Amino acid sequence: MFESTVRGEVCRLSRPGTRWLSTGYAGGESVADAAYLLSVPEGWADVDVSGYVRRRLREVGFGGDRSDDDRSGDDRAGGNRGEGRSDDDGDAAPALLTGVSMRHARRARLGPVEAVVTAGVSNPAALPMAADGRSDRNTGGQRGDRSDGDGDRRHAGTVNVVVGTTRSLAPGALANLVAVAAEAKAATLLDRTGFPGTTSDAVLVGCDPGGEPAAFSGSATEVGSAARACVRDALLAALESRYVDEAPPGSVTEAEYGVVTDERADVEAVVDE
Repeated sequence: MFESTVRGEVCRLSRPGTRWLSTGYAGGESVADAAYLLSVPEGWADVDVSGYVRRRLREVGFGGDRSDDDRSGDDRAGGNRGEGRSDDDGDAAPALLTGVSMRHARRARLGPVEAVVTAGVSNPAALPMAADGRSDRNTGGQRGDRSDGDGDRRHAGTVNVVVGTTRSLAPGALANLVAVAAEAKAATLLDRTGFPGTTSDAVLVGCDPGGEPAAFSGSATEVGSAARACVRDALLAALESRYVDEAPPGSVTEAEYGVVTDERADVEAVVDE
């Protein structure tokens, strides 16, 4: 699916004319010839994310990867702009940021799918199941999220997942692939760390518009099943690479950053009048 190139802690995943859907900063749908994963330095807090990404891409010689058709469409309608996009220089491909070095990125392939994952869990987001705020695993007390108001300033613990398929997915199937990837990410993290995610995780999915059509991407389909396996295996390998000399935090109180969602919502039956 992707041709990968890494320069200066920037990973480019190339495939001409790919349809993308991103949950990252200013994400959404796009058509571009590449997507990017960028490692940011410790303490990074640049509020101009798009400008920062443009500068980084220029510094390492990447850019201009968005298709002409998609760029003209956004110019007309003010369409979605993914992380790091810009109309002034063509560096408009989707991008995801992390504090994890690209040397820890791992990719997995199965059938018509591949996944590329970077993983760090220094800012876990715990979701206790028990009424007393504790789960079977120790979530610890709430340490508090030290990020900005949007909860996205800290990137050291981000788990970024990119999933691509050679199939041409229907619009709903492409959106559902985000859910499939997020579910696989959460299941894998729960098994390895006791947390379903961090405070800044993101998923980016892509498909080949010229590929064999696929109307669905659920876990029972070839695409969905392969995506689950690829995300699991790439994430396990990324965690193993990242945490060779240190163990991931065992609770939110042990983590440098993190949150525990211990509020309880009001629940009632949904009934006819």
